[in-house]
Amino acid sequence: MPSPCSAPGCKAVVPVHLEAQNLCVLHFTLGIEQACADMRRETVLGKAPHTRQVEIMRFIADQGEILARVATGGLHLPDEMKARILSTFLTLMNLRENLDRAALRQPSGRGVR
Repeated sequence: MPSPCSAPGCKAVVPVHLEAQNLCVLHFTLGIEQACADMRRETVLGKAPHTRQVEIMRFIADQGEILARVATGGLHLPDEMKARILSTFLTLMNLRENLDRAALRQPSGRGVR
C-alpha cells in the first residue's frame, strides 16, 4: 500500500523509488532544488574545502540517480511533472558546472616565483 508524502499538508502518494525519502515526486524535486540553491551559494566563491566539494559531487550523483529511477520507473507522470523533473536535472547539472568553475578559480597550490 502506497504511503502518503511526509510534507506537511501533502496528500500525494510516495512512489516506490522515493520510499526512503518518504516524499512525493513534487516535494522530492523541490527539496533538491532548494539544496542545490544552498550549495551553489556555498560554493560560488570557490572557498569550499575539498571534502565539502566531494560531498556535493556525491549529492549530485545520488540525487540524479534517484531522480532517473523515478523518471524511468514506469510512473504515469503528467507533462508538468516531467518538465519539473527535467528542470531538476538541469539544476543538478548547473550545480556541478558551478562547482567545476569554482575549482578553476582556486589556486592550484603551486608557488609563484
